[in-house]
Amino acid sequence: MARQRIRIRLKSFDHKALDTSAHQIVETATRMGARVAGPVPLPTRIQKFTVIRGPFIDKDSREQFEMRTHKRIVDILDPNPRVVDALMRLSLPAGVSIEIKS
Repeated sequence: MARQRIRIRLKSFDHKALDTSAHQIVETATRMGARVAGPVPLPTRIQKFTVIRGPFIDKDSREQFEMRTHKRIVDILDPNPRVVDALMRLSLPAGVSIEIKS
């Protein structure tokens, strides 16, 4: 018998907003009676940029910037229709990207 699973992948630049949204998803799924595995933290993607400060002559003077993308995975095992409906009505903070796979 095939077991069903919903995998929710969350991405955000702000790790606090990401953790609160993952906590909301886990809390909603457990309240509706589904088993939950996670949230599992994935490696943080760090993009670094080096920019010359002055537009003309000072090449030795540079600034460095970085963007950190934090990621989490939440698995909902054996979901029922009530869980899916409750997750669709859930409002999450701005800046959190959600990707759902069945």
